[in-house]
Amino acid sequence: MGHKVNPIGMRLQVNRTWDSRWYADTKDYGDLLLEDIKIREFIHEECKQAGVSRVIIERPHRKCRVTVHTARPGVIIGKKGADIETLRKKLAAMTDSELHLNIVEVRKPELDAALVAESIAQQLERRVSFRRAMKRSVQNAMRMGALGIRVNVAGRLGGAEIARTEWYREGRVPLHTLRADIDYALAEAKTPYGIIGIKVWIFKGEIMEHDPSARDRKAQELQDGPAPRGAGGGRRN
Repeated sequence: MGHKVNPIGMRLQVNRTWDSRWYADTKDYGDLLLEDIKIREFIHEECKQAGVSRVIIERPHRKCRVTVHTARPGVIIGKKGADIETLRKKLAAMTDSELHLNIVEVRKPELDAALVAESIAQQLERRVSFRRAMKRSVQNAMRMGALGIRVNVAGRLGGAEIARTEWYREGRVPLHTLRADIDYALAEAKTPYGIIGIKVWIFKGEIMEHDPSARDRKAQELQDGPAPRGAGGGRRN
């Protein structure tokens, strides 16, 4: 079962939580969900060169708080904050709520599945060998501290007439272990021969807390540095 389902969906309410964090009545739910989808699609399209990993949307009372996790925040912010102000105005026009836009830097893009998958897709579109792109991404992730990584590519690889799937793995990726902190992402490379699908799984350790927000707190600790002893949580290797 763990090999068939989305690893993120399987771990929701165990050690992960949703990227859309709000509650709405039945009559408003569909409109807000569609609004979230449009906001995410717009940000990914508008900030294509910024390496956007996640877009988290929270909706306190009559407000919409959008947090963009990106590998290159300077590209979004722009000179003296001009670009982020333009982006904020465009997003504000898409919602009736008061919009707040926050930018969070991803300090280790080699350990972010979405950024790794997008990087491989861009290399394939530039006609880089798929084996070289896969191996380079796997080596970079392991060098930065990943305990395991698996990369799948599928399609007309190298322009072959018959589509096939190839994969490369280092370390271990325990998909059946619910406490495992596994990041997963899917990307597509649009090549002259057709679309090539890329899937990436990255295993970063184990989260012992049964708490949906545990992974987000752990990610914040990795960015800010180790937490003081006795702060709770931890990882077992």
